[in-house]
Amino acid sequence: MTAGPLWAAAGTGIQVGAAIVATRYVVDAAGPSSLGFLRYLVGLLCLAPALLLAPWKHIAARDMLPIGLLGVGQFGLLIVLLNYSLLHLPVARASLLFATFPLMTMFLSACLGREEMTRHKMVGSLIAFMGVAITLGGAALAPDGRQGSTLFGTLAALGAAFCGAVCSVFYRPYVARYSTLHVTAFAMLAAVAMLGGLAAEEGLFISVPRFTLGEGLAIAFIGVSSGVGFFSWVYALGNAPPTQVSMFLSLSPLTAVIGSAMLLGENPPLTALVGLVAVSGGLWVALRPSS
Repeated sequence: MTAGPLWAAAGTGIQVGAAIVATRYVVDAAGPSSLGFLRYLVGLLCLAPALLLAPWKHIAARDMLPIGLLGVGQFGLLIVLLNYSLLHLPVARASLLFATFPLMTMFLSACLGREEMTRHKMVGSLIAFMGVAITLGGAALAPDGRQGSTLFGTLAALGAAFCGAVCSVFYRPYVARYSTLHVTAFAMLAAVAMLGGLAAEEGLFISVPRFTLGEGLAIAFIGVSSGVGFFSWVYALGNAPPTQVSMFLSLSPLTAVIGSAMLLGENPPLTALVGLVAVSGGLWVALRPSS
């Protein structure tokens, strides 16, 4: 296996962290479903030129439903749940809960017989998760004056991680059968259609949305980075084991902590450097070839 898919997964991990910060900034103004709809509508438009220029590969009718469901889960349900959690939890706590994604992916993949759960992967995943916990420290447990239901926010963040784990395990055969670009575009189109209905319930289409310049730029950033990021994510899942790919999502809380400190004024914990070392060590252990 070449290093390309792992670099793509690392880039996606960083992109997810940056998007979490931008989402926390704008989610109060847009609503969870409306923000998800705008996010992937912009992302889909970014993929459109490449899709038009690429050789067309017809997706068989039997595969349209499962790819569409994967898109609704990965790009729709996951984002709505994560956005909802950010309405009720600070960035650090939501990031820590979402960091259970690699552990869920590993256990689910092993249970379904898609991947062997080796000692290296298990130890590496646990070290990386501990690194995330160390990085976030007390910030993940500190009260937030803006939060509403902590319980529902926690369940939403864990649900987002589980949803992502399920989708990650099932993407690979479709990417191998068609292409990363076509699978990503079709999955994202299905998610946009689903999110459009939910956004309508939130009243997005009743009047022209009025966002400040900063909120508009944040939405544009989230959309463009998501289009590139999830293309990279699907490419990585099509060319590397899902546990290895999802491990790189441990980079997202580190990015979120740094970004929230720089842009949202949230104080970063002093243990961030220790956590970064632990996450890096966990990745190294998990990616070592088994003897």
